[in-house]
Parts: sequence; C-alpha cells; structure tokens
Amino acid sequence: MDKVRFLMSDTGPDVTPLCREALEQKGIEVTVVEKDGLKVLQKMLVLRPHVVLLDAFMPGLDALTVKQRYNTAGELSTAFFVTGAFQSENVIQELLDAGFSYYFVKPFDENILAARVLKAAAGRNRQPAYSSADSDEMTVTEILHQIGVPAHIKGYQFLRDGILLTMNDPDYINAVTKRLYPEIARMNNTSASRVERAIRHAIEVAWDRGDVETLNHYFGYTVHSLRGKPTNSEFIAMIADKMRLDKKRRTG
Repeated sequence: MDKVRFLMSDTGPDVTPLCREALEQKGIEVTVVEKDGLKVLQKMLVLRPHVVLLDAFMPGLDALTVKQRYNTAGELSTAFFVTGAFQSENVIQELLDAGFSYYFVKPFDENILAARVLKAAAGRNRQPAYSSADSDEMTVTEILHQIGVPAHIKGYQFLRDGILLTMNDPDYINAVTKRLYPEIARMNNTSASRVERAIRHAIEVAWDRGDVETLNHYFGYTVHSLRGKPTNSEFIAMIADKMRLDKKRRTG
C-alpha cells in the first residue's frame, strides 16, 4: 500500500513538531501547511491526503468551509480531524455533524493522533469506500448524538469505543472491569478507572439533557425504575445489542 499521506495546518511550535515526529515514526508522510484556510485547501487539492488535521478557526477559511469546498470539488475519500483550544459543545457538535471524525482539544497526545490517522487511513483504503467498520462507527456516533452524549467530553469517545468493541465481541460485557475498561484505556492512553468514571459521567449528562422519547426508544423499561439511568454496562450492552440486531436484519 502507498504511504499514508497526512496534511495538517501548522498548530504552533509546541504541537506541530511533536506530531510530525510521532507520525513519521509510523511511516506516515507528513505535510505541514501555514495556518491559512485558503492555502490549506489549495495544498489539499494537489496532494489529496488520506487524512487531514485542521485548526477549527484559521485566517482565510475556517475548517468547516475548507471541508465543504474540498468535498464540492469531488474529493470525498479524505478523513477530516479538527483541533482547537476551546471546548464549546455547540461548535464541536456542528463540526462532528458536518463529518469531522475527531475533535482534538489542545494540547493533545501526538501518539493518539498517529493511531487515529492510521486507523482512518486503513478504513479509507478498504473497498468498498465505506466498510462495515466505517458504517458501524458512523452508526454509533449518530446514536450517541441522538441520545444526547456531548461529543467534547471524554466519556463520549470511551462509550463509542466500548460499544464497538462489545458489538464485535459480546463477551466483553461479561468482563467489563477486567477486559473492557482496560482495552478502552489502552486504546486511549489512559487508565481503566478514568474510563469507568468518564463513561458514568457521560451517561449522567445524557440522562439530564437528553430527549426522553429518544432515551425510551433505546432503553425502554429495561433500566431500573428507581435509578432511572442505566449502569455503564447496561448502556453499552443495550446499544451494542441493538446495533448488532439492526445489522443482522440489514444483511439478511
């Protein structure tokens, strides 16, 4: 396979060199462009990178406009990541809804970026263009949005990873503490205890802010009436089971 082509807007001397080093160590071809949306777009149209990381707000064009114009030009196979120092839930949600795969809050771990780039590039290089894994990831992202889990909190990514792992291997749900949390922690360079706390917080936020009808659609009467919200394992298991059954119906 050709080298993975990665392009990023220059995010500053504290971030860009570390990203370049981590990515190049993985054999990824890195191109850094001045933090200017017009220049970034021009370079992207020439290079056609597999994955890009853009600052949310740049002179010339912001990240959302760059993506829109790039896609309008017929380039649809590039995976888009976005980064910024802010944590505005509404802005982050708008970017994720527009098709950005991940939002990295500065400062972020360059090794996690490298892992995400390789994963995204592998998905884009599989045929058909949207593989089963890509489809599953988009589905779980949509479900979490519907339920009301904010995309900017840590538990959002941990829930998404946990649901996808459990969907593909239901045995994970029988060993949440011993297997599932440690695996999610390994994937995100953190600890199992932090994974557990962040997922619990994400579910609490969804239950406080989420739409009641949507919550009932996914969880019905299966949660304990006295507690209201499901446990971490109940939440993950129910979403994973629903996705698995829906997928089985679609594929016959």
